[in-house]
This record gives sequence, structure tokens and C-alpha cells, in this order.
Amino acid sequence: MNYYDGIKKKIAEWPELKKMIALWRFKNQKIVFTNGCFDLIHQGHIHLLTTAGSFGDVLIVALNTDASIAKLKPGRPLQDQFSRSLIMASFTFVDVVILFGEETPYELIQKVQPDVLVKGGDYTPDDVVGKEFVEKHGGKVELVKCAEGYSTTNILLKIKGGRYYETE
Repeated sequence: MNYYDGIKKKIAEWPELKKMIALWRFKNQKIVFTNGCFDLIHQGHIHLLTTAGSFGDVLIVALNTDASIAKLKPGRPLQDQFSRSLIMASFTFVDVVILFGEETPYELIQKVQPDVLVKGGDYTPDDVVGKEFVEKHGGKVELVKCAEGYSTTNILLKIKGGRYYETE
């Protein structure tokens, strides 16, 4: 098997992910879950994802589908869902990628029942979708401080020649 095929195998649909979760639970591995659009990968994303991965043994990344991003962010996504999934799955610190098309990942969080739910520091604990469910089932929520000045919006502004936030 070549590397490309191996990366594609990390992109799962629910029936496959369900089997993976059962195996990880059998091995007493701590499951970490995060989600987002991850349209243009930047340093802030890498910081979030590597930190999220450090909270457990397995990192599941749920990506918004193209249709769900279009509802949230006009004019986006810039990259299609397969491209975004492939990029995300290529990271060694990501164990599996799954797409979700709902407005929020709440249903998927209920199915996965992660031990740790991770979001960026731009969220408050009360704004994290699935927080109550995860905590009710013995898990916890972790907020990762954002890498200042790094965002897809800033990259787009820079590309378009507009103002953007300088970074160190």
C-alpha cells in the first residue's frame, strides 16, 4: 500500500468509525474529539490539533461538509471536503477524520462519546456544543488557547491585499 492509500483509509464513515471506537474502548484508550471547517490549514490549526492530541490516545477530527460550511460562512469553503479530509488525514497526530453535515456536531458527539472534547480558546465553556453531554458521561471539555493572529480569515485578507493581523 502506498502512503496516499494509507492516508485515505483514515477518512471514515460512521460504520467504520463505530468499529474503531469499540476497539479503542476495549484497549482502554482515551478518545479525543474536535471539529471544525479546517479550510486553509495554518499554524493555529496545528497548535489546536497537536494540543488536542496530547489530551488522549486517539484523536478524531470531525470536518464540516461543504454544504454545512456554505451555510456558516458565505463564499466558503475554499477547498472541497475531500481535499480538506485528505489534508487532515495526512497528519500523523490525527487518527481518523469523519465528515458531518449537520449544523453542529452534537449528534456525532453523542455517537462517539469522547473522553475529551476539544475546542479553540475563542469559545467559552458554555458555547461548546456537546459539553453537557460529554461531562454527563464522565468526559471533560478542554479549551486550547488560540495562536494569536492566525486564522483563515486573516490569510484571505492577506491574499486579497487587505489588512490583516501581523504575527510574531
